[in-house]
Amino acid sequence: MRTSTRPAVHRAVLALTAAAGLTVSGLGAAASAQAAAPTAHHRLTFTRDCAQPAKAGYMACDALRVTGGTVDAKAHGIASPHATAHASVSGYGPADIQSAYNLASAAAANGSGETVALVDAQDDPNAESDLATYRSEFGLPACTTANGCFSKVDENGGSNYPSPDSGWAGEISLDLDMVSATCPNCHILLVEADSAGMDDLGTAVNTAVSSGADFVSNSYGGSESSTDTSYDSEYFDHPGVAITASAGDGGYGVEYPAASPYVTAVGGTSLSTASNARGWTESVWSTSGSEGTGSGCSAYEPKPSWQTDSGCSGRTVADVSAVADPATGVAVYDTYGASGWQVYGGTSAASPIIAAVYALAGAPGANTTPASDVYADPSGLYDVTSGSNGNCSPAYLCTAGTGYDGPTGLGTPDGTAAFTG
Repeated sequence: MRTSTRPAVHRAVLALTAAAGLTVSGLGAAASAQAAAPTAHHRLTFTRDCAQPAKAGYMACDALRVTGGTVDAKAHGIASPHATAHASVSGYGPADIQSAYNLASAAAANGSGETVALVDAQDDPNAESDLATYRSEFGLPACTTANGCFSKVDENGGSNYPSPDSGWAGEISLDLDMVSATCPNCHILLVEADSAGMDDLGTAVNTAVSSGADFVSNSYGGSESSTDTSYDSEYFDHPGVAITASAGDGGYGVEYPAASPYVTAVGGTSLSTASNARGWTESVWSTSGSEGTGSGCSAYEPKPSWQTDSGCSGRTVADVSAVADPATGVAVYDTYGASGWQVYGGTSAASPIIAAVYALAGAPGANTTPASDVYADPSGLYDVTSGSNGNCSPAYLCTAGTGYDGPTGLGTPDGTAAFTG
């Protein structure tokens, strides 16, 4: 992996006050009735937006919403002009994400005409209006139904939207905002599945592709099963389409559809400012509890030809990674079941970021598997070499090191070169 020699850029991880820390106990609305109990980490509390799957074949979103606690300024960066300009907003914004992943010039010049599709379950009635508030806050161009930038369809491509759900609405806001932050010129297609069942979500993936999206993000997952290979052929085998999927938020272990060899499996990192040439540093995202990025060796999926690690005979998760730690989380605006500005983490943040990076790199080659692109040019990635999401053997499946590892894959974006077919 190459080491960046760009000048350091100091951005705040959270919109910090002049005091040593920022209290965020009033940020979130009450946790969704479907969500798991809040989890403490670095004096933060956060909650899962979506209930864990109740039965086989059902998925949960991988969004974690900060509900309270205190962020230590010393641990999370220094105050910056971003904090002053957006004093009411906490969490990373577009300038931070573009700086951290060397995307500023690409985001300004590319992505126009490309469509990133977001597949989620249930309806978010406020999706377009919340998106407008986020983009206005950060000075991004408007993305509306009226100007052709934004569109929302049901899983069959129509307007018979499913029933609303406050948990999935938070996930939808996170997805919309991360694509906007990473690729401000991209068009966005939101496809809402009737349920969190894999057949409904898979139908939505097919609709996204048939609607013309070359980039499809899936910020959800569930337990692996013997039926996954049939889901692969039904829903995810789309040559020439970059499909991303979150690696999961439960620490070491494998989720589907991230395990599919037809998708780019996206792990999660903790991202902080640093006094180095890049201006940022990353490590594996993991908490002292059960949360952290997913990784591991699939029990059912075959190993794709482009993956060459020797400690797993099947498909290894992940391929690449991006910010996911709620303690170094991203700013999101959501008013359906929440009260406005929130801080989010989870690999649900990482998947749409990577889908948008693919879009910045341009349309994938016809009849290709875009997940293989990063293996062809890993020099276009920042190698993440520290941190672990559990204990395992061989150790690289859960512990970061030089080169490929399970939790962060080959690394995080250093521009778009690694994502070009």
